[in-house]
Amino acid sequence: GTNPATAAICGYRVEQIPADAGGRVDLAALKEKLGPHVAAIMLTNPNTCGLFESQIIEIAEAVHDAGAYFYCDGANFNAIMGKVRPGDLGIDCMHLNLHKTFSTPHGGGGPGSGPVVLAETLAPFAPLPMVQRGEDGLTIVEQKSASAGTAESFGRLKGFHGQMGMFVRALAFILSHGADGLRQASEDAVLNANYVLARLQDLFSTSFPGPCMHEVLFDDRFLKDTGVSTLDFAKAMIDEGFHPMTMYFPLVVSGAMLIEPTESESKDNLDQFIASMRHLAERAIAGDVEFFTGAPYLAPYRRLDETQAARKPVLRWLPDVQEAAE
Repeated sequence: GTNPATAAICGYRVEQIPADAGGRVDLAALKEKLGPHVAAIMLTNPNTCGLFESQIIEIAEAVHDAGAYFYCDGANFNAIMGKVRPGDLGIDCMHLNLHKTFSTPHGGGGPGSGPVVLAETLAPFAPLPMVQRGEDGLTIVEQKSASAGTAESFGRLKGFHGQMGMFVRALAFILSHGADGLRQASEDAVLNANYVLARLQDLFSTSFPGPCMHEVLFDDRFLKDTGVSTLDFAKAMIDEGFHPMTMYFPLVVSGAMLIEPTESESKDNLDQFIASMRHLAERAIAGDVEFFTGAPYLAPYRRLDETQAARKPVLRWLPDVQEAAE
């Protein structure tokens, strides 16, 4: 993902910690890597395998004992809203993906937005401007100031307002739902994912034993020797009326199919989705390779040249050559 790239841009050497057989952080491998040279660890919890990192407290203690900070990617916070406070898990810094939690749609419905929250230990270094609450109400601090407790701030942040519209939408979502509503949203998201898992696990191959959190992960073992790939399967889903799930991610799973139904889908919608997935799986297992390799058939555009798109991307509209000549 982008987290290792961000750290590398900042001049840090990035090392990967492997997952254990259960799909969670290999704690022994992590402890071997920790030492006085380590600045921080980045962890997503629940992780991208759809699992809660059950040893997160021990992970945080080991990281802090080494003098490092614990950064958490809040990409999957939608599974635990109202259930646990990040600070109680030992997290020092965390970004919240508003395009995955707090109402903003993912993908093209975004845009992406990730406000960063800090523990008290890192708060003095937060960028400016900032809003502080005091005895006289709210005040805006725009400069470094010892009296305001911002002397150690790394200064003004360009584009500090971020995706302001997403912040307003998220705030409205939080205030309208309240603590109980947020907790219910997470419970429904986890319930929906586990319902999909329960209804598909007899046909699809699960990467790790359930239950899962808010997303369920399948691999491509059920497609072995069928001649059908995860990409082929996803293309066939388009003709069924469904946007394909996340494919080939996380990378630790072969041919990954990562399905996140969210809290807002009804049981009727889930049943329709499950029926389509079962139909396609049965068709693939039966050996109908040509159907899958030719899919989609009903979409306005069929299979795009993904290799050409990656090597020679066209990122803005350009007139047709003949049209431009005229």
